[in-house]
Amino acid sequence: MARTRRRGDNAGMAGDEGKTQVQLDEDTVARRRGDLGEDHPDTLAAANDLAISLRAAGEYQAARELAQDTLARRGRVLGEDHPDTLDTADGLAASLRAVGEHPGTVTSASNLASSMLHRGEHQAARELAEDTLARRRRVLGEDHPGTLAAASNLVLILGRAGEDQAARELAEDALARRRRVLGEDHPGTVAAAFQLVGALMALREYHAARELNDDIIARRRRVLGDDHPETIMAGSFDLILRGLDLGGEPEWMAALRQASKTGQQQARELNQDSPG
Repeated sequence: MARTRRRGDNAGMAGDEGKTQVQLDEDTVARRRGDLGEDHPDTLAAANDLAISLRAAGEYQAARELAQDTLARRGRVLGEDHPDTLDTADGLAASLRAVGEHPGTVTSASNLASSMLHRGEHQAARELAEDTLARRRRVLGEDHPGTLAAASNLVLILGRAGEDQAARELAEDALARRRRVLGEDHPGTVAAAFQLVGALMALREYHAARELNDDIIARRRRVLGDDHPETIMAGSFDLILRGLDLGGEPEWMAALRQASKTGQQQARELNQDSPG
């Protein structure tokens, strides 16, 4: 049985490397479809891998379409609660979120259609991510790594939708569980802590965000070293948080936040007015 590639396996693949991986995965899918059939589990595993590679290469719409097809087939062949089906659902939610964040990847007839599509993709991503998290909690348990990964995915989507308090509460729960299950210094735990920093920033709780980021810096220095990129990134972020905590939010950031809220409100109104 083929191994299912995880969403982070192709992280950072771009340019020629990303295109090469897409071509390799396309060839694998074509051969397995010819030899095994479209619905064979190994064929579906290869299709899932290709969707991940497409998303890593920035081909968000193609990744979304393939993930939708693979999810439907895995749900039918393996069952809706099978771990592989849930992995594909997680990937599809990420693709929907990416399409929404990069509306230029989707052809639209007008700016209004584009903005409505942007809103629609985020809503679809949220609904799918919520369903995936609920299924993983039921099938795998609250503290399973797969469940915690699904929770982190939903935190991102809630943040994009402007549901800052909901994102913060879920991020806090996920961090507490990762600390208990994985330990304080595990990379997954530290990544969850950094995600909570972002949620606290969105709520303008800059002092709490800064304190948590200080803890992240200390742990990354101890585990990874001073010169590791993630340590440097957390240190750079501290400069932003320090300014926000001590000097307050600058006018440009307040204006950007207000523009974002206005866009989210308009999207909600469009959603309420649209048929169905």
